Amino acid sequence: MTDLLYSEEEEALRAAVRDLLADHCDAPGVIARTESDTPYDPAAWKALTEGMGLAGLLVPEEQGGQGASHREVAVVLEELGRAVAPVPYLTSAVVATEALLACGDGQLLGKLASGRTVGALAVGLHVAPGGEFKAVRVADGRLYGELTGIADAVAADVLLVPGGDGGLYAVEAGAVTVTPQVSFDLTRPLATVTLDGAAGRRVGDAEPAVRRALRAGAGLLASEQFGVAEWALTETVRYLKERKQFNRPVGGFQAIKHRLAQVWLEVVNLRAAARGAADALASGEDADVAVAVAQAYAAPVAVRAAEEALQLHAGIGMTWEHPIHLYLKRAKADSIAFGTAGAHREALGELVGLQTP
Repeated sequence: MTDLLYSEEEEALRAAVRDLLADHCDAPGVIARTESDTPYDPAAWKALTEGMGLAGLLVPEEQGGQGASHREVAVVLEELGRAVAPVPYLTSAVVATEALLACGDGQLLGKLASGRTVGALAVGLHVAPGGEFKAVRVADGRLYGELTGIADAVAADVLLVPGGDGGLYAVEAGAVTVTPQVSFDLTRPLATVTLDGAAGRRVGDAEPAVRRALRAGAGLLASEQFGVAEWALTETVRYLKERKQFNRPVGGFQAIKHRLAQVWLEVVNLRAAARGAADALASGEDADVAVAVAQAYAAPVAVRAAEEALQLHAGIGMTWEHPIHLYLKRAKADSIAFGTAGAHREALGELVGLQTP
């Protein structure tokens, strides 16, 4: 039977990442970054990658990585979600890395594993693991086309671009035009990537690489969503213990207790679904089903937890100075990343042979 409980090593990893993020990604600092032209935190990224080696968790040791599994990555993403950390971890250390693992390109894998090179898969963030993705035209080894909704393209050093000939091409960021789009989630900005004769190096076949990358991204996104939801619940409970009305804590009112209990129940179930997806990705057993289950459940729970946090914080929750808006925006943006909950429910129905309504 699969053990979804956290191991001692995973708990130690969580504590180390949480301490690091407490130093680098405090709420006022993250809010200030979202208002600047540079939303990313290079110091936090360097500490996570060069300091702790976390960018290479999925990369085998012989290729310069840590040789860990999706379970450890899930723990890191829980903490990054809890801090809404503005770092390209999911896009580079998970999605781009998984695409390269499918291609077997050790040269670029080692660079991504070190964290000194940031990679981004040039597929729209909204595309589900089984969905159609746009490819660019390839002529005489040059790439032409426009791709929209590319997450963390602004931070990327190299882009992995699907070509119309079925290949996946590594393209240096300096060879393309990256135009920031207006993003709902300011901590994970989107951009349009325009290729006008950019040179690319073919690293493998696009179809299997993109499918594998999007599946891992969707499955591990659930752990980030769990981190967002758990922060929202924990902070709301803490606030309602301190906030008083009619000379008693607001959290003592029965109607408030019922709302918090419902959120708690959903967050606990989300943890189980996210852990199940991470474990299935690590073992390779029923990964498609586990990922679909996790994503079908994760998005509405994370959004609801953030919405309840906003409402139960009352007036202070509506201010820009309070970080709740960061979590609500991340939850809402995550709810359409790698496919909506509805898309995953449909995929799940097909996988298990049930007709969806």
